[in-house]
Amino acid sequence: MIAPSAPRGKTRITIRLDEDLLDYFLKEADALGGTAGYQTLINEALRRHVEGKAPRLEETLRRIVREEVRRAG
Repeated sequence: MIAPSAPRGKTRITIRLDEDLLDYFLKEADALGGTAGYQTLINEALRRHVEGKAPRLEETLRRIVREEVRRAG
């Protein structure tokens, strides 16, 4: 039996991820009901980071602090 070929532009690699990260992406994929797999979600997250489109940590922290101040006030 011939194995199906990998999608064009993709390379099979072995990578070790922290369990909490893998769990996060598996849960996200499950929440999407099968519309995207965990590997696709990891790819998208990495691509956003590489292209500079991922939220910056500083921006995220400021947003969280604003939300918490608003709730406390």
